[in-house]
Amino acid sequence: EVQLQASGGGLVQAGGSLNLSCAASGFTGDAYAIGWFRQVPGKEREGVSCISVSDGRTYYADSVLGRFIISSDNAKNTVYLQMNKPKPEDTAVYYCAASKFLPNWLRNSLDAWGQGTQVTVSS
Repeated sequence: EVQLQASGGGLVQAGGSLNLSCAASGFTGDAYAIGWFRQVPGKEREGVSCISVSDGRTYYADSVLGRFIISSDNAKNTVYLQMNKPKPEDTAVYYCAASKFLPNWLRNSLDAWGQGTQVTVSS
């Protein structure tokens, strides 16, 4: 069973940086896509970024394109989200989630979720 554990959230000032981590376990050899959603109370969940672990293809929401970088470290079974130049509007609970193949992630056909990690960006 695939399990995910998110970490790295916290308080960061606008213009700083923050690195989120999503540690994965239980893969059986499928081509998984792992990425990050975020949610603010009262608002719809937003897909932020995703990476195909098998081939490195990535997706970025327009709202973070050019600022955030997603990467994977296969040796550590971990996916990272480097949040550069964060803005107050990036404040949210961030969740990592996995699917079989990146297109499924984009379609919200998700197989596993990690716990949320709070990111707060101060001005």
